[in-house]
Amino acid sequence: MVENKNMNNANLNGNLDLRAGEIVEVRSADEILATLDANGRLDAMPFMPEMLQYCGKRFRVYKRADKTCDNIKDWNLRRVRNTVHLTGVRCDGSAHGGCDAGCLIFWREAWLKRVDSHIVSASEIRGNGDTFAAASTGSALSVASASTLETIQRATCKQPPCNSSEETVYSCQATDLREFTTHLPLWDFRQYYRDIRSGNLSRRVAIAKSDRILEVLLSSLEVVRALLILAFNKIQQFRRGVQYPHIEGSLSTTPTVELNLRPGEYVQVKSKEEILATLDGRNRNRGLLFDIEMLRYCGDNYRVLKRVHQIVDERTGRMRKMKGPCLILEGVFCTSEYHRLCPRAIYSYWREAWLRRLE
Repeated sequence: MVENKNMNNANLNGNLDLRAGEIVEVRSADEILATLDANGRLDAMPFMPEMLQYCGKRFRVYKRADKTCDNIKDWNLRRVRNTVHLTGVRCDGSAHGGCDAGCLIFWREAWLKRVDSHIVSASEIRGNGDTFAAASTGSALSVASASTLETIQRATCKQPPCNSSEETVYSCQATDLREFTTHLPLWDFRQYYRDIRSGNLSRRVAIAKSDRILEVLLSSLEVVRALLILAFNKIQQFRRGVQYPHIEGSLSTTPTVELNLRPGEYVQVKSKEEILATLDGRNRNRGLLFDIEMLRYCGDNYRVLKRVHQIVDERTGRMRKMKGPCLILEGVFCTSEYHRLCPRAIYSYWREAWLRRLE
C-alpha cells in the first residue's frame, strides 16, 4: 500500500521535461487512472475516455504544450505546465456526442514514460498521421480503476446528464481549458525561450551538435519574426490601421458552393484573391471565418480528411451543428505564425467555396 501511494505521489508530481521529437510510451490504464482525483482529473486537467485507446502505445512528442490558445473568452494565451502533445494523437469525440473537431490531446507528463529512442524501431512508433480510433481500454482493469473509469465517463457531461431529454452540456479538455491553465501575459518573453529550448520550433530532430546549434539559431529567427509581426500589428491596432497579413472581404451576402467532397478526395485550395471574393466584411463565408493562418495553404493540393457535421462549443459546452458543408484537410491546421506560436495545432475548417476538386 505504501509503495502504491509513493508511486501515485511521484506520478502526481511527474515532470519529465520532455522535448519535441522524443519517444514516449503512454502508461497503462491502471497507472493513469490511479493518478486521477475524485473528479477524474490530474491537477485539474481531465483525462478523457477517448485517451484510453492510446494506453501502452508509443508515440513521438509533437510539441511541448507550455502554452495554449484560449478561445473561451477573448483570444489570449494560457500557461500550461508539465504537459505535451503527441504526434497525430487527436480526440475522436466518441465520448462527447460525436464531436468532429479533432482536437490535439493534452498529456500530462505523469501519464507518460520516456523511451530510449535507440531501442525503438520505427514500426513501434505510432501517430505519424492523424489518429482517430474507437476508444478502448485495451486491457482488464483493477476494481479501483474500473470505478475511476466510470467517473471519467460520467465527467464527459455536465448537467443535465447525457441521457437526459434536455440539451447536453459537454465537458472536455477544450471546454475546461481555463481550469488547468493560467494567464500568460503578452510581455512574458520567457515563453519564447521555452519555445526554442523545447524544440517546438525545430524543423527536424537534430542529432549532431552542429545541427542542434543551427536549429536553435533558426528557431530564434522564427521568434524574432513572430515578435516583429506582433509589434507591427499592435501599432496598427493603436493607429486603427490594417493588420499583417491583410485580409478584407466586401460582400454583404456570401455565396454557397457545394461540391459534395468526400474523405479521401484530393482538392486544391483556391488562391487568396479567389477566396477573398467569397467573404463578407468580417472575412466570413456563411458565418465561417477565413483566418489569416489559412493563407499559407492557398494554391496547394491536399486530401480531404473528414467532413465536419458538429463540434462542441468550447465556450458553452453545447453541440453546434454546422450550417453548411465544412471540411478538414489532411495535415492542414493552424501553425500560429501570427498568434504567438501556440502549439495547439487546431484544424482549419474549409468551405467548399474555397476549394476545387482535383481528378
